[in-house]
Amino acid sequence: MSRLLNISEAAAAAGMSAKMLRHYEQIGLITPAARTDAGYRQYAERDISILRFVRQSRLLGFSMEQIAELLSLWTNRERSSREVKALAQGHLQTVEEKLREMQQMQAQLQRLVAACHGDEHPDCAILDELSVRSNVVPDHTQPHVKSKSKSAAPKQSESSCHSHQAEGKAHVDLMAWTRKVAQLPADVDKKQH
Repeated sequence: MSRLLNISEAAAAAGMSAKMLRHYEQIGLITPAARTDAGYRQYAERDISILRFVRQSRLLGFSMEQIAELLSLWTNRERSSREVKALAQGHLQTVEEKLREMQQMQAQLQRLVAACHGDEHPDCAILDELSVRSNVVPDHTQPHVKSKSKSAAPKQSESSCHSHQAEGKAHVDLMAWTRKVAQLPADVDKKQH
């Protein structure tokens, strides 16, 4: 590439948007481009190499601060590869930790989804699990509302979701209790008619 590129051409050559390119200049990650007398940005081949370096670093999940440090190391011919490796190893450890957290989250979601049949019944192990693990402490002095009306919350069937037997049984099902209370006025109206 011998000729200078405008911002749109430079962004396309680097594989990013012109808006992102401007953002990198505004936050000082890259040196602002040279400008024509009319004020238009012009990018040389070296600028495109730097932009591609930044884009590749972002694809690997490096933070802006890490990329700035990597750029500094890249342009410093007196650097030691030890510094670069240490930075990359630190980032790798962060990625691995996040990956473990995501795998745990995936396993929990798979377990919850498997526990729920997703049928027409309102009982749901997913909601039960979320309510049991929430920080809300239910008022144990409130009586459970039992309704004889058919419009009340249906009894659990074999095809409905079931809460976990370990913790779920030991706690009041707050969601089920609020559903029953919410249905009470409707049941009373039906009895009056």
